Amino acid sequence: MTSTQTMQRPPAEVRFADELARLRDTDTAPKPPGWALSLDAARRFVVGDESRGITKKFVGDPSLVDRALVTLATSRGLMLVGEPGTAKSLLSELIAAAVCGESTLTIQGGAATTEDQIKYSWNYALLVAEGPSPRSLVPAPMLRGMAEGKIVRFEEITRCPLEVQDCMLSMLSDRVMAVGELSGPDGMVFAQDGFNVIATANTRDRGVNEMSAALKRRFNFETVFPIADFDTELALVEQEAAKLLERSGVELAPKRDVLEVLVRTFRDLREGTDRLTTVMSTAEAVSVAHAVGLRGWFLRGEAGTAADVVECLAGTAAKDNAEDLARLRRYLEQHAARRRGAQWQALHQARHLLPG
Repeated sequence: MTSTQTMQRPPAEVRFADELARLRDTDTAPKPPGWALSLDAARRFVVGDESRGITKKFVGDPSLVDRALVTLATSRGLMLVGEPGTAKSLLSELIAAAVCGESTLTIQGGAATTEDQIKYSWNYALLVAEGPSPRSLVPAPMLRGMAEGKIVRFEEITRCPLEVQDCMLSMLSDRVMAVGELSGPDGMVFAQDGFNVIATANTRDRGVNEMSAALKRRFNFETVFPIADFDTELALVEQEAAKLLERSGVELAPKRDVLEVLVRTFRDLREGTDRLTTVMSTAEAVSVAHAVGLRGWFLRGEAGTAADVVECLAGTAAKDNAEDLARLRRYLEQHAARRRGAQWQALHQARHLLPG
């Protein structure tokens, strides 16, 4: 096996290399400077084009994709905000792969993120031996993105300290990064055509380190909403769970009626009157569907059941709030019992499998 075949999750430009190549070969529309694809071809890569064999990769508003691509063609960065699990990171990855053919120039924001992880650091052995030089410079994603004219993805930007966020101000406005330790031409890195930034932030975390007004002005904000339609969400969960199960060596596809119960339960716990405080997103539903299939196949040699859904829900629903487990128990005892169908009754009867 090649290393790509054994990757748990190859980047988008690897997973969809054939589609990107076909789009590049047939793309005759005008392209923004530095872009690998035109806006039309990049849009089709993300939202799909059945007539050309391009799969749909993002389930959401196509106009959001249009606005995102137009933003990136300007000198403003793109900020994707929304509830956790609404595919903000997936969307940023797909757009980066379409625009510049690389989605791995990524900064993961957090309390411990430093300027060095954003801009550049040094090979200290060479630094001591030779002093500051281009050879001892270790570029971080932002420096590489600017020098190579590529998209940089900044995940969870509001989890970074405010002063770390603001180190990007001059890079986003003046399109230049100063390397103070170097002199002459080496001391200035100017952004090449194609460079821009896609940042993401969860609406639940925006108060952790609220962005400064100066940094906000350098981004266009777009909100990614949860999937509104039940059938669309069910189809997505079924599709993604089937892919994960196949990669995990499971030979049986998940049962649709079990997935219907799972997705409906997630939607009720996300939107109902007794909603949970934890995130009950489509991404979490896919993870639970994957776990249900794994339990059924590796423990019993069959597809997962509603009882497996109960077993797997506990770890998803009750993360840091004991009340959430009580709400889940109440849902299984009261709401599931009133639903019609064999799988709903099986879900109700399995409520004793909840811990506690």
